[in-house]
Amino acid sequence: MRVFQLFFLSMLLAQSSLADEITLSADQSKTLGIISAPLPAKQQGELAGMPAQVVIPGNQLFTVSTPLSAMVEQTLVGVGDPVTKGQALATLQSPALAEAQRGLLQSATQAQLAKENLARDEQLWQDGIISESRYRATQSIYREASAALAERKQMLKLSGMSDSDIVRLQSDSMLSSKLTLTSPIDGVVLEKTASAGQRLDAAIPLFKVAKLEPLALEIQIPLASTQGLKVGANVTVPAYGAKGRLTAIGRSLSGGNQTILVRALIQNGARDLRPGQFVEASISTSGNAPDQWSIPNSALARIGNKTVIFIETAKGYRSEEVTVLHEGAENSVITSKLKGDEKIAVRGVSALKASLMGIGG
Repeated sequence: MRVFQLFFLSMLLAQSSLADEITLSADQSKTLGIISAPLPAKQQGELAGMPAQVVIPGNQLFTVSTPLSAMVEQTLVGVGDPVTKGQALATLQSPALAEAQRGLLQSATQAQLAKENLARDEQLWQDGIISESRYRATQSIYREASAALAERKQMLKLSGMSDSDIVRLQSDSMLSSKLTLTSPIDGVVLEKTASAGQRLDAAIPLFKVAKLEPLALEIQIPLASTQGLKVGANVTVPAYGAKGRLTAIGRSLSGGNQTILVRALIQNGARDLRPGQFVEASISTSGNAPDQWSIPNSALARIGNKTVIFIETAKGYRSEEVTVLHEGAENSVITSKLKGDEKIAVRGVSALKASLMGIGG
């Protein structure tokens, strides 16, 4: 019975329609479930409701990998743990580390011997006992030994040994296969990919550590909405009270949805955001940007390739074509030649659309 009543009223509406004007009494509107609401406040100079994803700036994300083949002895932190620069993340057992330390001690011995030989031959050459060619040869051997020692030291530094550890190794000659991985920054552990007892090759990522303040946004902007955007513009995430600045505006369009990627740095309120989170952002624009309104998706009707809203009039409703700048999950941002004081239909729009199209007439 309810379906028949709606269909009957729709036919009556269709028969009384004139172009984009729909004659409708208050009782008919109530029966069809049509509800009107004032047009929300104008958003002049702002792109609101833009889809964005929270990301970590590239210079704040670090990957900690195994410098040598090793077995994980113990992991000392977990995902989400705050860490400080130099804090131990895991201990490994690496025979390759002991081999590298042995190589350093050998290179140190050879470099010391080459240094002593150079000092002796320099004195002999100055006394005219040996030829200059022999002195130059000894000098070359010393340089090669020094370079080999420097290379061995650098390899151990890359393996996680500090300068003090290397000095201690050279003084006491105590080899160790224990390797400690440390955090390169003050930050938070985002990923951990290894567990105790696992055997790993060299250069296998174990941890991702990141500094989470500030954070960045990657925002998708329709091409038609980029007019008036400037680097340095204010960017906000209203739902979380976060604020920042626009840092870059892309030059190429994405193939699928014809949007431009812009980036922003959120410096205030980033603590409430999470990397990978999807949010809606607002960007301030210059005065040349068109007036915009954020309205419920339920207020929009699509007829062919046009999008319209229905504005309440003294006789009923009239349709008004609008341009959708961004369609969100619940609200859409539109632009149109509106005064701003209109009341629009936000419920029962399907019945008005049917009447406008003459369905049932």
